[in-house]
Amino acid sequence: MPQTFRQPDILDVARREGRVTVDGLAARFEVTVQTIRRDLTEMAAAGLLERVHGGAVLHSGVRNIGYEDRRELNAGAKASIGRRCAGMVANGSSLFVNIGTTAEAVARALLHHEALLVVTNNLNVANILAGNPDCEVVVAGGALRRADGGLTGHLTMRVIEQFRLDLAVIGCSALDEGGDVLDFDVSEVSVSQTILAHARRSLLVADGSKFHHAAPARITTLERLDCLVTDAPPPGRLAARCRDWGTAVEVAGGEVF
Repeated sequence: MPQTFRQPDILDVARREGRVTVDGLAARFEVTVQTIRRDLTEMAAAGLLERVHGGAVLHSGVRNIGYEDRRELNAGAKASIGRRCAGMVANGSSLFVNIGTTAEAVARALLHHEALLVVTNNLNVANILAGNPDCEVVVAGGALRRADGGLTGHLTMRVIEQFRLDLAVIGCSALDEGGDVLDFDVSEVSVSQTILAHARRSLLVADGSKFHHAAPARITTLERLDCLVTDAPPPGRLAARCRDWGTAVEVAGGEVF
């Protein structure tokens, strides 16, 4: 089957099943896995799919992709963002770290910091920072979201409200050109908003793919945040808005805007 005809069929499979695998597509279309990998790479470059380990997933504006697939996406960029963010955290600081794979990258980069207090609604972050004996970890209990170890709901917010910390480190699922910070889960959004209300400074960690995604629930706007830490310069209009708002943009491996 010619490539020009195969790729629309691959997209149809992804729309029906949410995810496609290299091996499964190779068997379906009776071509080599190398051929399918080229197809998926081209489709990802065109913004039709997102590559994950072993295959690809469909972009979604109303439902997030699976957590393990998200963990595979842009892993190197997230690690760089985590290191850049951790470099902005002084020893002896107190901070909130919320749900998300980029937030977990920040936690890994904090493993050698000293005298930290971290309040988190992310069990994965708590488990990572348990490896730092000089970090006190407080878990904001609530309803467990088994898919990603996140804790949300009114109980989580009530715990967070007991603190006033130096820094909030939050993630998101999408950033639109107008500066809105977006996510999929309304209950998670409410927790993120509570975290921001109880921190003296706020940091958003988001890799460059978030500039091209959509999500339905609004957390806040970059105008109200102190800094965006990312791995790629924001699109032109958004970069200009950040300058006007006084929101710093730090690009991992690059400059401060």
